[in-house]
Amino acid sequence: MSAFVETLHDVFAEFGAINTRRMFGGHGIYRDGLMFGLVQDDVLYLKADAQNQASFTEAGLEAFQYEQKGRRVRLSYFKAPPAILDSPSEAAVWARRSSEAAFRTRPPTRR
Repeated sequence: MSAFVETLHDVFAEFGAINTRRMFGGHGIYRDGLMFGLVQDDVLYLKADAQNQASFTEAGLEAFQYEQKGRRVRLSYFKAPPAILDSPSEAAVWARRSSEAAFRTRPPTRR
C-alpha cells in the first residue's frame, strides 16, 4: 500500500473509518462496504452520479479515464478537490456526497 493511500485514513477521519483494497493497479476506498473513491497513481478520485456530478465539473475536476483496446473509457469517478487532503472537515463533506452517490448507484441486491 502506498504512503498516499495510508494517509487517506487520516484525511477521512471525520467522515468515519474507511477500508482500502488493491484493485486494477490502484486502490478502492470503501465505507460500509460501498466503494466511494479510488486511487490511481496517487491521485484520489471520488464517486459521482447525476446528483453530485455538477460539484465536480463546476470545480473543474476531471473524470477518471483509462485506455482499453485503443479507446478511452470514462468512469463515474472524478478527481477530488486538492484542498480536501488538508481539511478533514471538507474531506468529510465530499466523501459523504460520494458515498451517497455510491449508495444510489449500487446494483440491486438479490433475494
